Amino acid sequence: MFSISESKKSSKYCDGVSRRNFLKVGSMAAGGLSFADLLRAEAEQGVGSSHKALINIHLSGGPSHQDTFDLKPDAASEFRGEFAPIQTNVPGLDICEHFPKLAQHGDKFAVVRSIFGNIADHSDHHTQTGFDRKSLSGIGGRPSIGSVAAHLLGSVNGAPPFVGYNGSWPGYLGAVYKPYKPQGGNLKLSGSMTSDRLASRTSLLKELDGLKRAADNSGQMDALDAYTQQAVDVVTSGRVADALDLNNEDQKIRDKYTKDGESFLRARRLVEAGVRVVGFNWGGWDTHSNNFVTLKRQLPKLDVALASLFEDLHQRGMDQDTTVVVWGEFGRTPRINNNNAGRDHWYGVSMCVLAGGGMRLGQVVGKSSKNAERPIERPVHHQQIFATMYHNLGIDVSTTQLIDPAGRPQYLVDHREPITELI
Repeated sequence: MFSISESKKSSKYCDGVSRRNFLKVGSMAAGGLSFADLLRAEAEQGVGSSHKALINIHLSGGPSHQDTFDLKPDAASEFRGEFAPIQTNVPGLDICEHFPKLAQHGDKFAVVRSIFGNIADHSDHHTQTGFDRKSLSGIGGRPSIGSVAAHLLGSVNGAPPFVGYNGSWPGYLGAVYKPYKPQGGNLKLSGSMTSDRLASRTSLLKELDGLKRAADNSGQMDALDAYTQQAVDVVTSGRVADALDLNNEDQKIRDKYTKDGESFLRARRLVEAGVRVVGFNWGGWDTHSNNFVTLKRQLPKLDVALASLFEDLHQRGMDQDTTVVVWGEFGRTPRINNNNAGRDHWYGVSMCVLAGGGMRLGQVVGKSSKNAERPIERPVHHQQIFATMYHNLGIDVSTTQLIDPAGRPQYLVDHREPITELI
């Protein structure tokens, strides 16, 4: 199994579950379904080939909104905390002092400070699906935005449409729409295996299936041959392997992102290779204790990586078609706890950062109360972030419905109005 890792150390949330901060890329088959099956299913759906893309960055554990992008300098010290705001290059858009590089790029992102509808769950489930894990659990659960994009939009130039987190949520769409996980971290032919030998093996498999084909009047076996060959073509072309291999990147670009930002760089490279949705977890933000000690260590790393990604997308002309979202599962308590100088879980309000996607950026949407307890201006439901991301991918959530295994139509989200200030 191949892992794109940010740290050799594993972290644990307060629920005791160990989580590593990486984009995990594992076996080629998911639940017995191969990439060839995925390609076949896409073609059966008649999906298109336009390349709008999404990079979904989950800050594992829930970052404190009031210490990052929604500081409260006028609040009492037990709420305000240790950090001061600094101005960005956009008047009125202030962020944490530990984000000096991001402050130079305030015109390249927007901050939503009034998100409600947060879910009490230490998981990336609701930053991928928009729903509680209990929703439609009897029929497989809700699908992630990456799985929906794979289902509705399909692949670009043979690239897998969805490369995802360690937590994958295809929901009722089924395992064929799990995020693609390149086997062994190497999609290139290696050793004595050549394109000709792989083609010979593929031909042998076709011959072994001859009896099945002779008995098949539907043409499915012939179709299987075509999709298997297409999957082989992906392997032999090496596009995704090249994207994952940072040795193929200019060293100056790698140095700009730094070692801690390699997942951000790989995400950009995967989008360039044709992937529609890339998702990964980054950092450990479950700061019940030593909140400020932890953030002093993590925020500068996030600052460098995120500023590099925003600048990189802009310079490459990818910012019009590639949306970036940065968020966690919920916010953290307005009052600092007395015992451990930490902040606990808070579901009343949270924030997110959005960039790219051709959106109107360089602005703040919404406002939280004096001590960051709740939204007081322009409340934005958690699912409206999804409505905005779907819109940027070219999917209209007001009309699009999927058919679940029980034959019932399902909307992608319940709150279907995108953030109009941004689009």
